[in-house]
Amino acid sequence: MRVQAGLVILIYVFVISYLHKVWEQKGIIMNIGLNLKIGGAAGQGLQTTGMVLAKTLKKSGFHVFSTQYYLSRVRGGHNTFQIRISDSPVLAMTENVDLLLALDSESIEQHLSELGDGVVVADADVIDIKGSVDSIFHVPMLKIARDVCGDRIYSNSVSMGAVVGLLCLELRGIEQVLKKTFKKKGDEVVKKNIDAVRAGYAYVKENYPGGCKFSLADPGEIEDMMLINGNDAVGLGALAAGVQFLAAYPMTPSTGVMTYVATNADNFGVVVEQAEDEIAALNMVLGASFAGARSMTTTSGGGFSLMAEALGLAGITETPAVIFLAQRPGPATGLPTMTEQGDLLFALHAAQGEFPRCILAPGTAEECFYMTADAFNIADEYQIPVIIMSDQYLADSLFTCPRFDASNVEVERHLLSDQELRSKGEEYRRYKLTPWGISPRALPGQGGVLVVADSDEHDESGHINEEPENRIKMNDKRMNKLEMLRKEMPVAKLYGNPDASLTLIGWGSVYGPLVEVVDILSSQGKSVNCIHFTHIHPLPVEATIKLLSKAQKIVCVENNSTGQFSRFLKADAGISVTENVLRYDGKPFSPGYVIDALKKKEVI
Repeated sequence: MRVQAGLVILIYVFVISYLHKVWEQKGIIMNIGLNLKIGGAAGQGLQTTGMVLAKTLKKSGFHVFSTQYYLSRVRGGHNTFQIRISDSPVLAMTENVDLLLALDSESIEQHLSELGDGVVVADADVIDIKGSVDSIFHVPMLKIARDVCGDRIYSNSVSMGAVVGLLCLELRGIEQVLKKTFKKKGDEVVKKNIDAVRAGYAYVKENYPGGCKFSLADPGEIEDMMLINGNDAVGLGALAAGVQFLAAYPMTPSTGVMTYVATNADNFGVVVEQAEDEIAALNMVLGASFAGARSMTTTSGGGFSLMAEALGLAGITETPAVIFLAQRPGPATGLPTMTEQGDLLFALHAAQGEFPRCILAPGTAEECFYMTADAFNIADEYQIPVIIMSDQYLADSLFTCPRFDASNVEVERHLLSDQELRSKGEEYRRYKLTPWGISPRALPGQGGVLVVADSDEHDESGHINEEPENRIKMNDKRMNKLEMLRKEMPVAKLYGNPDASLTLIGWGSVYGPLVEVVDILSSQGKSVNCIHFTHIHPLPVEATIKLLSKAQKIVCVENNSTGQFSRFLKADAGISVTENVLRYDGKPFSPGYVIDALKKKEVI
């Protein structure tokens, strides 16, 4: 019996091994995880193609994460839209490619080396392909589009059908996405796009060996999940928090928040004003906030530079304001469409003099939503400017995440009611000295009281007072709020083994790559964890020191060249890092990039 059982096991192992080799040769993926990259020039429809495919793959039941790389050109240049899918959540992009949809020859030249046992989809009738490349699958997209739809404009839809065919997916999902995407353009446009997709799909079935390249097991439905980018999540968070006024001057990569709020402004009773410049934008926000409206502005580093003086005005008048700062590489115009975390120290110290401010740095779409809502409450409670720091990577990346629950968002205005004003029995003082630094806030015209604000140093009633003793009292009053807020700031999140010998730290958008680095290295037997900071300033110093007390080696990973967060951590909490992994070429971190850097520094 034992001999028979052993023989059965050997046969079973042999069969499974043989089938596994066959499946590998046929390109069948057992553990779902694929990377798709679309490459081409600006003006070739990459964004529409990428968005349709990303939504289709999400609708098919996959977890989707996507990023964009684009240049500041209306046409030309080399752009990419990359999509990663998995049967489990993904929050970062890998550097290998399984399927490359090449809309120009440069895409093949630049990205063919990233391809493993994958396939390149290209129209060899249109683009110049140098040499013989076995992995290229020719799809006559332009010809099919003309033959089927009578117009070359539908060639991208042909390419989408080819991609869906190579993935062995059904057409139902992409047809539903196309109907929704092109609904406003009319039934004929919808029909022609669907016809083009079906033609591209049929071409793959008839011409690709075996009918498809990747046989993806059905991951099942992922209920109550959505696909959203960081900017839209911030916009949703602002709407959920009851934003009433937004003023901004468009500046990549922050503009998406303004356009999202503007698109939904009528449904939520929001006034959106495109100001003539960023100086005007923040001053408008302060005026609206002074009058009682929940207000915010959106900008990037160059625009934030112009807001510096108005930021000081918010500080001395103790006027709530939410500032969304989406970073990109500087100085000056820098790399206007790429990513960096180079504005942290600037945000900490911008404007004249000393005054309290709060800095938040979400790392996921969910954090973008909930932390934006929190920003409004913090601004109103402490009567300070709150800066939400993002970057191009987080702003433009698409995340599959649970639907946000607006019922978890509480709107806390911290305004005096008319009844409270009447019951005071004393003259209202806008800047009344209190032990915790927060003065009672009434609105102009409310309850018959006089609300005075001044950009000069002032007394409790808001009138100019330049006496040294008054200056000390008022400055201390404002700064006391910082210590109160510090006690409420959540400590950073730890991911992985709390007793690991190597600790990776990061802030903001590096969360996804760091989490995956921990998973990869831990699976290889390495002792590693990561600590991610979202609530940057004021830093809860004691809790942070305690959290990092067990760390033997600390490596800070951030997108800048000077290790700004490392310097901040040393100055604020006296914590020294062992090494820095820095990237400042305009591109985000991938898990592979971080691991390679750790190996070079010999910390793993």
